[in-house]
Amino acid sequence: MVVEIPSVRHWLSLLLSGALEVGWIVSLKMMNGFSGGLPLLGYALFGLGASVFLSVALRTIPMATAYAVWVGVSVVGASAVDVAVFKQPWSAFRGVCAILIVAGACGLKLSSGR
Repeated sequence: MVVEIPSVRHWLSLLLSGALEVGWIVSLKMMNGFSGGLPLLGYALFGLGASVFLSVALRTIPMATAYAVWVGVSVVGASAVDVAVFKQPWSAFRGVCAILIVAGACGLKLSSGR
């Protein structure tokens, strides 16, 4: 079995997948119980796109590292949309928790040895 070293393309695919995941969760919030229409189309397209780009990233990025980064991007993105679009309250504690998720993802990347 040949092990490939992750390229910039794979990391960009992972970041894009995380961003699409944010679109997926926003469309899920806006669907109002699968009531159809544009949010349902967004749900399908964003979800499919997130899965496709995550699978591209998983070709060379270790699964645990990829998943941690993906979740980190998703949490930070969803938190930003929550505050900016849905006017949810922001607190320093929530910000620190999001940073800790990103720090954990970075720690997994650094410990992977590749």
